[in-house]
Amino acid sequence: MKEYNKIVFVAESGSCRAPMAAGILGECILKHPVEVAARGLVVLFPEPLNQKAEAVMISNGINMEGYMSTQLSEEDFADDALILVMEAVQAEKIFEKFEKAKPENVHVLTELVGDELEIINPYGGTLQVYGLCYETLRKTVLKLVNLLNEGGRYV
Repeated sequence: MKEYNKIVFVAESGSCRAPMAAGILGECILKHPVEVAARGLVVLFPEPLNQKAEAVMISNGINMEGYMSTQLSEEDFADDALILVMEAVQAEKIFEKFEKAKPENVHVLTELVGDELEIINPYGGTLQVYGLCYETLRKTVLKLVNLLNEGGRYV
């Protein structure tokens, strides 16, 4: 089994689901410490965390103060980096756009942990929708932590 030193969560703008997932993982205890990052596929200019996502994170005890979205780049695709997207279409975009992207290092987060549904984008939804997204991400990230700590079925 391969050990990763960096885990990068990726979503469209990098201002909601990716930083929520990164914030959740950052609160977890891993046997092997990893650098955790959040990136966006389309970041025209750095944006702060989505306000509703931030409210949900704060209410769950996770402070992302000062977070600004960052564009995914070729430098993120090191051999020891695990790239986790929220939707299969995002993985397809990554393989089209980045030469260094390798199928063994880029996965849909939910598929990797054995879930069937993707993490739905709450953008434009109510605070409750963002809360539901957080809860779904939390359950999924905890499954990821189990895989990482127990050397489960990730590549």
